[in-house]
Order: sequence, then C-alpha cells, then structure tokens
Amino acid sequence: MIDLSASLDLKASNSKKLTKRHSNMIQNRFQPFNHLTMKHSIFLIVAFSLLLGFEQPVNAQKPAKPVKIIFDTDMGPDFDDVGAITILHALAAKGECEILATLASDGYPYIAPTLEVFNRYFQKPNIPIGFPGPDAPKFSCPNHWNDSLVIKYLPKLKTNADYPSATEVYRKVLAAQKDQSVVIVTVGFLSNLETLLKTEPDQYSKLSGKELVAKKVKNWVAMAGGFPEGNEFNVNQHAKASVYVFQNWPTPILFSGFEIGVKIMTGNKVATEGTKGSPVQWAYKYCLSNYENRQSLNRNSWDHTAVLCAVRNPEDYFYVIGNGTFICNPDGSNTWNAEKNSQHSFLVHKYPYQKIAGILDDLMLFEPKKK
Repeated sequence: MIDLSASLDLKASNSKKLTKRHSNMIQNRFQPFNHLTMKHSIFLIVAFSLLLGFEQPVNAQKPAKPVKIIFDTDMGPDFDDVGAITILHALAAKGECEILATLASDGYPYIAPTLEVFNRYFQKPNIPIGFPGPDAPKFSCPNHWNDSLVIKYLPKLKTNADYPSATEVYRKVLAAQKDQSVVIVTVGFLSNLETLLKTEPDQYSKLSGKELVAKKVKNWVAMAGGFPEGNEFNVNQHAKASVYVFQNWPTPILFSGFEIGVKIMTGNKVATEGTKGSPVQWAYKYCLSNYENRQSLNRNSWDHTAVLCAVRNPEDYFYVIGNGTFICNPDGSNTWNAEKNSQHSFLVHKYPYQKIAGILDDLMLFEPKKK
C-alpha cells in the first residue's frame, strides 16, 4: 500500500446527477470530472503506467483460506450488481471465499427476492438473505428488471417481507464467526451498517453493534465515494446513514471509488456468450437493450471491482493509496484527508481498463455445475 504524504495536492470534482424516478434513470452515477491536477509522484506513475500499457496483471494468488464475505448490495436500480454477485459466486466456487450472507440495502420490495434468484441459480439457496429497515432508500428501475427477474426465475413470488431483517442477519452471522475473520463488502447504501452499529446486545451477542463489528470484522470494502473528492450515489442517497457510518466504523476501510468502475466496461460478453436463459445472461441482455433507453454494448463495473478486491489482493489489480481519512459531508459528498490516518484507503488504476475488464468478463461467464 502506498502512503500519501501531507503534500498531496490532487483535486477532482464530480457530481451525481440523479434523474426522476420514472424518466431517464441513473444513466451515469456522476457527471464527468471537471479538473484533475497531479503534483504527487505516485499519480504521475499511475498516469505513465496507463499510457505505456504497463505489463499484464499478475496472476492472482488464491487466498490461503477462503475469505468470509458478507455481501451488502442495493441490487439495483443499476444492474452492475448482477455482475458483482456473479463474480462473488464464481470466486466462491473456486474456493477463494465463503459467502456468509447476502443483504439488501434498497427497500424496493423485489430486491431481496432478486438476491434469492442468484443464490438459487448458483446452487447456494441456503445463504441467508436480509432486507433493510424502513429508512433505507427505495429505488425501482423504469425497465423493471428486478420485478421481471423475480417473476421469471423464482418458483413463488416473494417480496422483502418474506425475509428476516438485515440487522438480525448481520448480528446472527457475525456472532458465529471467529474474531477478525469477516470481510464486509458494500455495493449500495449504508442503511444496514448504520442500523447494525446502533444495535444493542441481543440473543446472538452480548456486544453492542459497534463492539461486535470491531471484534468480528477484519475490514470493509466499499464501492463508495470519489477520490480525492466526489459526490457519489451510494453515499449521497442516504447521506445521514453514510455520515454516521463513516464517523463510527471501527475497522479499516478500502474504497473502490466512482472513478474506478466508470472506466471498466463489461457485460457484452456474458450477454452474447453466456448460458442462454440464465438469470445473469438474461439480466445483462435485457438491461443492455433498454436501461439507457438505447442499445448499449457494455456497462460500467462499479460493483465488480469492490467484490474482486474484497476477495483477492487488491494490489494485484490496482494501486492502494492510504492511510488517510474519508470525510463524508452532510449532503453525502466526500473529500479525502491525507494527513489523518483512520485506516482508510482507496484504489487507483494501475493497468489499462480493458485488461481489468477482461478479468471481470471472464469471471462473469461462471456457470454452476449441473447436478
């Protein structure tokens, strides 16, 4: 990991433009960066590495032990979550991770059932699923891909109400794990984490939520924010929760910011070469045809990168910049303080985008073995 010195002077501005719910839905999670200045040597190294093509990413080493993962996702309105959960199951099948739970952070009624569709398809129907509390944002997508997927693939129509609360699942699962053994990866709102941190002792543990996290969680990987500053969807759409969580989280955090996934385009391969009729192939083919009100070749890979770096060594794919502090403002915008060490770090591109996209695309072709 590369430490930023106090002399870092790197600024970039970006903003999330959220459109009306039933019109042009979230075509981009930010507006483009307006300016970028680079005066710190590490960022010059990164820039030259990209211009020169650099070497191929090293072959990732399999973790010595499977990484224990809790996957916390909004699973919409964007469909990059589909790629993320597919990659997670692919890595689990390789023995690189164990999926302890899959939790919904979007309160739209068909988010938790969407998680069940994929867990069942990948032959892991017993993975616990939880739904968020009443304060969580509720986003649907105009093309109704979640609803359509649930109707098409679940044997019985379900809604979030058919599952336990994410908070209960968090406490039950964490309490049963060894100390400092769990990696939480979030690719959505921080509603569940806020509620978890505020929980009191219960039948699962005598510890408060914050104490339980500090005892059981090794680190948290978040698709959140922009670096060195930003105003990103996952953070600003439940800003109150985001501010609380970032101010109170007791373990190291690794951020995969907006600027990472926005340049890594994936999905066409699974849409055209994936197993016809699988929920993964269906979701990508359907959403690429109409999510942006036009046919798209690929989609950004915001959530994929967080999952990849939660399981594998992130430095096999990116530079890791730290240690500093992620500052979350009341409106959900963020800045980076390089002078204060809160065990926060963020990813910076190391390799050409297409090389990382190829790795992700190949993982997204994963199919479960037929029984």
